[in-house]
Amino acid sequence: MQQETKASVHNTTGQDGAATTIIRFEGDISSSSQDAVLGTFSRLPEDNRKRLLLDFTKVDYINSSGIALVIQLLMKASKTGQSIALFGLTPHFQKVFTMVGITKYAQIHPDEAAAGAV
Repeated sequence: MQQETKASVHNTTGQDGAATTIIRFEGDISSSSQDAVLGTFSRLPEDNRKRLLLDFTKVDYINSSGIALVIQLLMKASKTGQSIALFGLTPHFQKVFTMVGITKYAQIHPDEAAAGAV
């Protein structure tokens, strides 16, 4: 049974003192996750979008439709010149995200500390 996707937004300061927004996802990411993924991003104030971290630590499953939603978010964010990093992906999804070209839009890191150091 699929878990509902939840997303929460946390504003913090990176290790270099720059304002950083973290979107933390929880549950499964699939075609029914559009509001949690794209909606959460689109509701961010413009000034909260300079450095964006996406946290997948509590995501158990991402299907191809969910990957497409993440790619859409990354494409929108990259058009505005944002610095984007992902963390908390399982080794399997790190490999899948690399294979589908997500690394053109965002860096993948093992944890929040590494992603925030960018």
